[in-house]
Amino acid sequence: MLNIEHVIVADWGSTHLRAYLCKVNDTNNLDVIDTAKGLGITKIDKQFEQHLFQLIAPWKDYGQLPIILSGQVGSTVGWKEADYLSCPVLPKKLASSCFEFSCQGHQIFIVPGLSCETADHNSDVMRGEELQIFGLLLNKPQYQQGRHLICLPGTHTKWVLIDNGEVQLFKTAMTGELYDLLTNHSVLIQKQTDNFDLDAFTLGVNQIKNSEVASLSHNIFSVRTKQLFGQINEDNACSYLSGILIGSDVHGAIHANEWDISNFESVLIVGSKKLVQSFATALNIFGYESILLEEADVAIAGYSQLYKSLFSKT
Repeated sequence: MLNIEHVIVADWGSTHLRAYLCKVNDTNNLDVIDTAKGLGITKIDKQFEQHLFQLIAPWKDYGQLPIILSGQVGSTVGWKEADYLSCPVLPKKLASSCFEFSCQGHQIFIVPGLSCETADHNSDVMRGEELQIFGLLLNKPQYQQGRHLICLPGTHTKWVLIDNGEVQLFKTAMTGELYDLLTNHSVLIQKQTDNFDLDAFTLGVNQIKNSEVASLSHNIFSVRTKQLFGQINEDNACSYLSGILIGSDVHGAIHANEWDISNFESVLIVGSKKLVQSFATALNIFGYESILLEEADVAIAGYSQLYKSLFSKT
């Protein structure tokens, strides 16, 4: 192992940048000792270098540390384009395919994304979530055997099929981005609030579940009409809209051609606490069990393994 005591890792997506200053412990895993949050790549007018180094400036006393980046920073609209690895793929291939370059004395690695083709012959891609999948399989080795379905909710929700530790394929739903667009740029939401109303959310999920045909565009408009006729109010309209969108996302996964969801004992959900609970609630309404996992824990496990793969002497 090279003599590296600290490393910076960061998930740099479309809307957020989450950076972690990590210490390498005695087992060559990474322990987080500080965190920093910045803007996503769509919000910084391509000032990638400037924004990153402003964010990590408080850590400059640690020296010119290696930096491992994952997420949309490696896309065609990011800082440097990293390859996509075609599925099926084992997570261990990530390290050998990183895009490496130097900037301001730092050795920087951008993690490759994954690509696949779904049953309808559409292509799909992910960037960032592959580290969470990697970490999940390392933290929970029991999921390296057999077939499992992982849900990674977010701006672009991913439903991922794992077979004996190998990523077979995945499907993306633009659930989070649709929510952002509809709450900020439509007539549906007159009052934005972060308050979560479980009854309104459940009403939204059931609106999808009980539709003869789960027409998303039609059901979205019910956010407007239910307010007009007093069935929901402007304080819980966001929660109802969230139920519509997450319910539709879950409905699509249940009826996916790529897997039979009834063959899984439960769906593994990895993400922020609020989101995983919302998806678990929706799955439960549809009659399916889930296991909830915090994204930070599995992501750091993924970065730890990637760090060891990159810096181990072979």
